[in-house]
Amino acid sequence: LPLDPITENVPRQVKNACFSRVAPTPLANPTTVIHSAKAMQLLDLPPSQLERTDFPSYLCGNTAFPGAEYSAHCYCGHQFGYFSGQLGDGATMYVGEVINSAKERWEIQFKGAGKTPFSRTADGRKVLRSSLREFLCSEAMFNLGVPTTRAGSCVVSTDTVVRDILYDGHPINEKCTVILRIAPSFIRFGSFEIFKSIDKYTSRLGPSTGNKDLLWQMLRYVIKRFYPHLLESGESEEDRIVSLYREIMEKTAVLVASWQAVGFCHGVLNTDNMSILGLTIDYGPYGFMETYDPGFICNGSDSGGRYSYEQQPGICKWNVKKLGEMFALVVPQERLDEELTRWETVYTEEYHKLMRRKLGLLTVEPEDSSLFANLFDAMYETHSDFTKTFQLLQEADFLDSYDEYIVCRSMASNCLSLEEVKKTLKPKFSKADCTALLQVVQKFNLQQDGGAGFNPLAMYGIEVGTVLRDHQIHTNLQKFSDMTQESRNQQCIDSWKTWICQYKARIERDNSNYTDADNYKSTRFEIQKKSNPVIVPRNHILQRAIDRAELGDYSITRRLLEVSENPFELSFCTDQWMAERDVGDKGAAVVT
Repeated sequence: LPLDPITENVPRQVKNACFSRVAPTPLANPTTVIHSAKAMQLLDLPPSQLERTDFPSYLCGNTAFPGAEYSAHCYCGHQFGYFSGQLGDGATMYVGEVINSAKERWEIQFKGAGKTPFSRTADGRKVLRSSLREFLCSEAMFNLGVPTTRAGSCVVSTDTVVRDILYDGHPINEKCTVILRIAPSFIRFGSFEIFKSIDKYTSRLGPSTGNKDLLWQMLRYVIKRFYPHLLESGESEEDRIVSLYREIMEKTAVLVASWQAVGFCHGVLNTDNMSILGLTIDYGPYGFMETYDPGFICNGSDSGGRYSYEQQPGICKWNVKKLGEMFALVVPQERLDEELTRWETVYTEEYHKLMRRKLGLLTVEPEDSSLFANLFDAMYETHSDFTKTFQLLQEADFLDSYDEYIVCRSMASNCLSLEEVKKTLKPKFSKADCTALLQVVQKFNLQQDGGAGFNPLAMYGIEVGTVLRDHQIHTNLQKFSDMTQESRNQQCIDSWKTWICQYKARIERDNSNYTDADNYKSTRFEIQKKSNPVIVPRNHILQRAIDRAELGDYSITRRLLEVSENPFELSFCTDQWMAERDVGDKGAAVVT
């Protein structure tokens, strides 16, 4: 793919090129915080190499790898629904590619190694807290079975940069940190948006708009490198592009289904954060849901809830549609739109498959969607912990020695108490203000996802989603204000009893319909055990590791990596606090 002919590393529009030459900015006194031996094996780096005294110098860019050619990638993106024009690798740079002994090709990147032409007014640096969050979650997601980029190492230095963590006018100095990222490719949906013509809402355009020759070059590169089977299909070139789009759509649908199944919320699902290979990329203000809430928002900047947990499948589909608009510059739009109509089918099939595995169901029934929906209704009503719920269901005996009372009491132990529930209900607006704002929403028929039409709330920076969420919070506060802890306990037991009866009946039918009845119980348990993690990187766990790491103690960080490499094994999670939720934590993260 073409390189920018301009070699000067200054902020600019990079036209008719995919990459710009850059060089890492040296760091003082680099020290290894942590490395993933398993991820480094992808590069054929044995443990002995990882223990070299000069290892951190290589892994922050101070010392160049043999054959390294540093470059930054040019891409654009739709951010929170609006086209932002050129973005690019503002704090990331390609180091090169490694073809390992298994003939696998891996791209490696530094994140936080200094300025690039896409840094704009930023410094091209990352700090320890955000770097540790990306490192730990990348490896955790891989071990959870979720498609993802990998993290090889995290190196910190004594150099510092100024960051205002909470954007409240209290900046502090934080240590510069570099992580090594590994993936087959970091090309994203936004890579193709460099060809976008002027946007009617933002008046911005891609830096390579109108360059169809380059678009064709990128499409052929992606097919040859990452979808080579399409070259063997005998299709016309137009048909191959449509097939490429279909496969990207399918991989993306499978990806977001895997997020939903583990309670993961990405937080910044802009088109520039979507991989053409169906990988989770660019870990920023992500969060794993603790108390189940379909409206869970992990990004403190997402006041409207555009990227909330329940919105993720729809947003990913919207992003795929935007990618199709770029492909439509060379193939008919209607052919791409036809492929996108299969999104719901692909997503639902994958999501239901994952849910059956989590519940230990070995056969398929059309009514399973109702079983799943009723489960999440019970979890929402009782404020149950997402991850722990599936652990308890896995541990319960629904066959040989089933006891409804014991199972329901066990599930109720995972519910928040009355006071804990009240702690989590934090509206932004007072009840009176919320009532008035809701009347505006209803009068103008305003939708959470925006749309055409006059929106008087937008003039005051008020998101429709915020109003709707606050209305639900005030409704819940009223309900719980009239409740005692005793009635709360009974409500939880009753909610779970209703669903447990439905689930028990489903298991009995599953058992009778399964072809190998003698091994039914052991088979379903093994499937559940591989589908329901004991531990996920909750925000409070990460924050504890970060707090200690900033004091120079990396023991919790390294212990967390060890545990997350075996997320389904209870024996590895001997630290009880790692499996517990943080009551009242809304999950919103600030990452710079």
